[in-house]
Amino acid sequence: MWEIYEHSKVIKQIQKIPSEILRRYEKWKDIVRISGPQGLGLIRDFNDESLSGNWEGHRSSRLNLQYRVIYKIDQEQIFVKVMKVTPHDYRSN
Repeated sequence: MWEIYEHSKVIKQIQKIPSEILRRYEKWKDIVRISGPQGLGLIRDFNDESLSGNWEGHRSSRLNLQYRVIYKIDQEQIFVKVMKVTPHDYRSN
């Protein structure tokens, strides 16, 4: 079982997103908890990919055409740290 930690900004961000995206994000978290990030690769709709540039070392999963969840994997402690749930904008701020 994987644990998911959400950055404090994520709590504020998810309060502002549409309910459809929130449901999709909750489904994303369920998949990660049960089968880890590798489970996301089995579902093509998430289009899970590694990032580069300012976000090097992080990954992104698509929640819909606009919204993404940006996260980082820590294999040693078996947890996923969610950094952002945001419209498609990978600036690090």
